[in-house]
Amino acid sequence: EGEEAGGMDGWEVNQGIMFFLPKLLYVVEISAGCSNGSCVIWDFQTRVIAKELKDEDCTAVITSIGWSKYGHRILVSTADKRLILWDVATGEKIAQTTIKLISLHTQLHPGSCSPSLCLVNFIYSAPFLIDLNTGKSTVLPISVSECVKDSASQIPSSFNIHGDLVYVGNPKGEILIIDHHRIQLRAVLYSASGTMIKNIVFSWNGMYLLTNSSDGTIRVYENKLPLKNGLKALCKMGEMLTDLGAIEKLKAIGTKSLGLCYEFHDPVARNHWKAPCFSRNGEWIIGGSIGEGHKIHIWDRDGRIVKILRGPPKEGLVSVAWHPVHPIIVSLSMIGLVYIWAKDYAEKWSAFYPDFKELDYIEEYVEREDEFDIMREVLPEIRKVEESGFNHDEEVDIITMENESMLSDSETSEEELCFLQSVPRPDTPEQQDRNDLNQIEGTDDGHYSAADVTKLMTGTRSKRERKPTEKLLKLLGETAAKTARRRIYQYKSAFSV
Repeated sequence: EGEEAGGMDGWEVNQGIMFFLPKLLYVVEISAGCSNGSCVIWDFQTRVIAKELKDEDCTAVITSIGWSKYGHRILVSTADKRLILWDVATGEKIAQTTIKLISLHTQLHPGSCSPSLCLVNFIYSAPFLIDLNTGKSTVLPISVSECVKDSASQIPSSFNIHGDLVYVGNPKGEILIIDHHRIQLRAVLYSASGTMIKNIVFSWNGMYLLTNSSDGTIRVYENKLPLKNGLKALCKMGEMLTDLGAIEKLKAIGTKSLGLCYEFHDPVARNHWKAPCFSRNGEWIIGGSIGEGHKIHIWDRDGRIVKILRGPPKEGLVSVAWHPVHPIIVSLSMIGLVYIWAKDYAEKWSAFYPDFKELDYIEEYVEREDEFDIMREVLPEIRKVEESGFNHDEEVDIITMENESMLSDSETSEEELCFLQSVPRPDTPEQQDRNDLNQIEGTDDGHYSAADVTKLMTGTRSKRERKPTEKLLKLLGETAAKTARRRIYQYKSAFSV
């Protein structure tokens, strides 16, 4: 079971990796926020940049990224307390608002094709619901009683799959289920450990809920509410439990809404976890280890650890994402590198065609006289095709897309973004400088010739050549000085001998 790690270099990535699967199996986009304030979207198959979203007035670090359910919009939060909503297809800014605190996590409402309502988690504050069109913000409750203060570094929250409920985890280990339309607490589930919840993540199908606690345990709960109209089911439960007090009623509804299934922890090293998430089908859970470099643990739903992916030991892990279809994991390191983890497959062509023979060396093949002639056994099949009225001149439809329900998490998949055209981008000055240095012919000792240095520094170049930048001229000057010092040293050594 080997794995290989690849990267998408050339960008100082900071935060917010996420996959997006539109309608087709082969169209997958990955986005990441950069330290210069831009949001870069790569085409995963070709590894080229499909779109770069950047506000010229914003140069702050990107702190989080959130895709809309259908892929048409993407929400970006920055370190200068901004929320920017982008149109992915056109690259235009739809809305922008300023918030009071730095956002650590953003999520667009999953129940709309063009959402403007978002859920935002702040530092040392309760989560907020923000309408990007009007700028209106609403704080969500974080406890049944008023004794819990928003003093935790982060209070996680998440929409359910259809967006009619919000799940919030607080420092006491409680999971609150909130009706965000009325800002009303509908249910609460108490944890036996009573430790702070750091992350809340739903599976792609909405059937499971994952929490990451400060005691180093990842807990998986089964969502007992119906995927559709979960709010109505909670209201019916509340109407049936009229003989209980207010808090006891919330506890009883919470027990009927979520059920603990599995717990994952490291009993030996007692590691804490970062950025846990589900696989596409919910059968696997992954989590990054804190304090052990770039290490990713993979568990099955029975709690058994099946694989540990080990990256560079000196590069801490920031974020992890699972490919929506294939067994591929993408991780982000603290130094800004994106790593792609995949199975190391060995190609065996005989598995596709049993009669295929793999050769160890080149052999001359002698064709039989009747090898490619139309045999009598094949003629009846050819006549059947001709009689069926098959039109060989008919054009093949490559535009109309079929709905793949098992690959899409939306019901109206015709609304999904299915294609994002890649736009060629010019090289940055730093990249062009590297290209100029690579084009200069070096000497045998690995240094640049005096003619090349003189050509760039004096400006004797053709009209179509680009003028060298100051950084390139400085680098060439340092290279020429090093070459001169080496030759002087060699001359003195030869003279002393």
